[in-house]
Amino acid sequence: EIVWREIEKIKRRRMSSKQLIHALYDDDDTLLSAVKSIREKKHHIEEVYTPFPVHGLDKALGLADTRISIMAFIYGCIGFSVAVLMMNYIMIEDWPQNIGGKPSFSYLENMPAFVPIMFEMTVFFAAHLMVITFYLRSRLWPFKEAENPIPLTTDDKFLVEIELLDNEKELNALLKETGAIDITTIEKKSDHE
Repeated sequence: EIVWREIEKIKRRRMSSKQLIHALYDDDDTLLSAVKSIREKKHHIEEVYTPFPVHGLDKALGLADTRISIMAFIYGCIGFSVAVLMMNYIMIEDWPQNIGGKPSFSYLENMPAFVPIMFEMTVFFAAHLMVITFYLRSRLWPFKEAENPIPLTTDDKFLVEIELLDNEKELNALLKETGAIDITTIEKKSDHE
């Protein structure tokens, strides 16, 4: 019962929290070790902004593995199926042609000639549908306004956005210790703004 009360207090503090701390770093290795240190001290990292992908950052943040590879396999299977059905309809049923002496009345006998088309359609569907899925899942659509709080993170700086509860002094000391070059406290924007 005491544990549940503490959890409720933490939830209320998080809901009422209106401030974030932005810690700016100038090196990806420093950023990675800082994220590990921040998480070890049980602080909640809202977001990390980087100018390029940082290898190992997803593990350091404790993010779950992506399922896009499963979707790539499914999209490839869809592409393969579309290729088989398309070639069977076009080359066997609708407009049979005798190309290079191959019989035009059986798909199976012509299949070796269709392998490049099956491969290309599999890759085409997997690649295009994965990109579309990634953009939709990430909520990146045309004309969307950028959510990057500091333009320096598109150049050569790294930003860690941390939720501020009742621990500003402790958190500032930790961030300075981890090598942050700039620490700023900002007001948190609400989701509907």
